[in-house]
Amino acid sequence: MTSTMQSIAERPLDQPEPSPVEPESPSRPRTGARFGRYLRDAPIQSLATIGRSADLTAAVIRYVIIGLLRGRLPVSEIVEQTWLLLKVTSLPGLLMAIPIGGEVAVEVGGLMNQVGANSLAGAASGLGVVGQGAPMAAGMLMSGAAASAIASDLGARAVREEIDAMHVMGVDPLERLVMPRFIAMIAIAPVLCIIIVAAGVLTGLGISAGVNHVVPGSFWQSFGAFATPTDVVFAVVKSLLFAGIVVLIASLRGLEAKGGPKGVANAVNASVVLSVFCIFVTNLLVSQLQQMFFPAHLA
Repeated sequence: MTSTMQSIAERPLDQPEPSPVEPESPSRPRTGARFGRYLRDAPIQSLATIGRSADLTAAVIRYVIIGLLRGRLPVSEIVEQTWLLLKVTSLPGLLMAIPIGGEVAVEVGGLMNQVGANSLAGAASGLGVVGQGAPMAAGMLMSGAAASAIASDLGARAVREEIDAMHVMGVDPLERLVMPRFIAMIAIAPVLCIIIVAAGVLTGLGISAGVNHVVPGSFWQSFGAFATPTDVVFAVVKSLLFAGIVVLIASLRGLEAKGGPKGVANAVNASVVLSVFCIFVTNLLVSQLQQMFFPAHLA
């Protein structure tokens, strides 16, 4: 005690007190080590996500089949979800179809005016809008509007621990929450695709007749010659596949959301990005199969 007071008295007034010695913090892993750990864990996590997606898909399809066989589908919930998803996608789909049809008509119309083939303007609308534009626009709308709605709803329930409460009560959230949304999305997909096809083709007709002076009869004749019923069937099939992909990805991300509002936002972001990527890959595969087995030809 005396020696401590003496050392304090002998220290000059202008000299600062010595700072206490801090314990050495553990060194952070190097960037190379973190990158190597990411390369090692990323494939494993990706395979685990694919496995969970496959389990979710099988469970939802099983619940749909069992509900149909037993006549115990939640009709009120399905109708409510169908109306909700149709409200958030139908008007944007109509607004998206107009510039798609107009762009095809303007781009192709200028080229056809140069070569003197205005009568083939309908063929461009048939091949461009029906074959690729309508299903892709429907998929983008479902991945942007519908996927975000589903992921945010299920993610909020997961964050509030409602999903855990359903498990405790013996209620499967896949049957109660995911299955009605799956059926609703499958139901609105063909409707959305047909709306986009009709709006896009009519817009192309209006621009071709009003700007490029194409006779409407010639437009419809070339449209019917190149746009076959097979193209319409494949457009609807693509939209159905896109709908299933979107609702399953959004449901998986929403059910696995954690970490409060930030976790819900991350789930919505991941569901939209993954849905768009899977839609492009699926469209490429289905288009390749269509060209292999049903090549384009004059009707």
